[in-house]
Amino acid sequence: MRTYNDRKRVLVTGGAGFLGSHLIDRLLARGDDVLCVDNLFTGSRRNIAHLDSHPRLEFMRHDVTFPLYVEVDEIWNLACPASPVHYQHDPVQTTKTSVHGAINLLGLAKRLRVPIFQASTSEVYGDPVVHPQPESYWGHVNPIGTRSCYDEGKRCAETLFFDYHRQHGLDIKVVRIFNTYGPRMHPNDGRVVSNFIVQALQGQDITVYGNGQQTRSFCYVDDLINGFLAFMAAPAEFIGPVNLGNPGEFTMLELAQKVIALTGSRSAIVHQPLPSDDPLQRKPDIRLAQERLGWTPKIDLDAGLALTIAYFDRLLSQQGEVTQLAA
Repeated sequence: MRTYNDRKRVLVTGGAGFLGSHLIDRLLARGDDVLCVDNLFTGSRRNIAHLDSHPRLEFMRHDVTFPLYVEVDEIWNLACPASPVHYQHDPVQTTKTSVHGAINLLGLAKRLRVPIFQASTSEVYGDPVVHPQPESYWGHVNPIGTRSCYDEGKRCAETLFFDYHRQHGLDIKVVRIFNTYGPRMHPNDGRVVSNFIVQALQGQDITVYGNGQQTRSFCYVDDLINGFLAFMAAPAEFIGPVNLGNPGEFTMLELAQKVIALTGSRSAIVHQPLPSDDPLQRKPDIRLAQERLGWTPKIDLDAGLALTIAYFDRLLSQQGEVTQLAA
């Protein structure tokens, strides 16, 4: 593969998405050739537009539920809609993306004998009865609910990765991602950070589901990508799964109040019924990542929210300018 130069050729699926685009920035910065693959269902060319003229980036529009025939040295599988609004839009396709996508990419990694990274999720823990959640916890997941297409799809993908490792000796890395936020989040993805920020900037009521006492832990995107790279660089025998997330825990009401304060908004907080199977608490146990990777998130919630609010403020201003020009 690298007889013509010393650079790695790296495949990133879901590369035009929120996390994938940030990962590609870092891979290019370290000198890799990157093949970005995305079907643009939730990803956007806007997320990688700043790289359009980059000589070491190639973009391919492709759905990972179909086989991919390329030659690469490393595979990062981030392909799958990750917000309830998007993954519930076509739940059968969501499950296919996780399961068929894993099969196709694992088959590619097996043929090429290259390492492969799987972006799994804290949703494999479901609505947990163990708190915080360590990697040893098997989860509490509804297999037939409205969120199951994502939760169970990701759980099955983990099974496939570990079976390919055991049966074929494949080099795998499986990470379980907890709530992550930052620039390039989709403004209409229905996730709580983007929802609250967009509503606050537009002076709308901020929608809190249930009583607002359910908790989440929020990791800024730069911290998460640092964890990705540290994990992929770790010894091959350390395959995971490993939790990556910020263990700071906040209620939804606390988050809404922070967003209102940081935006200077006069938005009111309104309550809506809690969606089915929505976890009541979520917090990562990151001791394994700390011990094996030397990784700990550095950016606190206030600092990360300020950076994310600035991004959405610019994005909404640009959209407003486009609307005015069209009118």
